[in-house]
Amino acid sequence: MSHSRHNLVRVLAPLLFVAALVAAHPARADFRLCNMSTNRVSVAIAYTNGSSWVSEGWWNIKAGACDNLVRGPLAAEFYYVYAMDERGSEWKGKAFMCTADHEFRITGRQDCFVRGFDRTGFFEVDTGREARNWTVQLTDPAPAPVHSGP
Repeated sequence: MSHSRHNLVRVLAPLLFVAALVAAHPARADFRLCNMSTNRVSVAIAYTNGSSWVSEGWWNIKAGACDNLVRGPLAAEFYYVYAMDERGSEWKGKAFMCTADHEFRITGRQDCFVRGFDRTGFFEVDTGREARNWTVQLTDPAPAPVHSGP
């Protein structure tokens, strides 16, 4: 083998190895939630599918674990999340969506009570216009400040 051909192989071999690793492990594209709190949480998610609102639940995620709530590339810029832990602490917001006590997938966010669902406040997650994947980390709420004195 000529000297220049040997140098070419020496340069290309590591690049081909890296390319093979990338091909074997495609980039993940999911909306994940990691429960960094000290308790198990039940989680619901809501998003628009382009024509209507969809809310889904429940994922039960133990402390220190993560789960994919949406698999594949993100189709929306905004996602909405609601979570409650086993002690009753909530992660909520002012975007109201329909939910149910049992596993659910509900289309639409109007007339929740009339349709036999609960109405629950979700917090907004802005993933940006270009994001292909996103991870939300739930942490324990900060303790309420203790006031003493007059």
